[in-house]
Amino acid sequence: MADQTIPAAVRQYFRAIGEMDADAWVNCFAEEGTSHEPGIPAPLKGHVALRQFLVGVLGAFENISMTEDHAFQSGNRVAVKFTGRGTGKNGRPVLFEGIDVFEINQEGKIQIMWGYWNPAAMLAQLQG
Repeated sequence: MADQTIPAAVRQYFRAIGEMDADAWVNCFAEEGTSHEPGIPAPLKGHVALRQFLVGVLGAFENISMTEDHAFQSGNRVAVKFTGRGTGKNGRPVLFEGIDVFEINQEGKIQIMWGYWNPAAMLAQLQG
């Protein structure tokens, strides 16, 4: 995404997924940052829970990339429509889309993230 007005933590969030770097991804979040992921009953809170989640997701992929298709910022919130592509450990191609909404704190870290995407559709592509 060429738009330099998007907070660095949001740009790094997507970059870290593509690099399959869980530590860099977690470091985008505040220490007690929270992620609301679809299909998970309780929000993920804090670096330990966030890292455990992403390691689990990345473990199903040989490679993955995330493209920030459109971003819309209002104050300290940014909504990003994204497209994800990858290859599962099963060798099958995976395509998924969604919207992530980020709330950035005064330190420039992600305080809260709300994910809107279909994990069941992604998992169906990773199985088999």
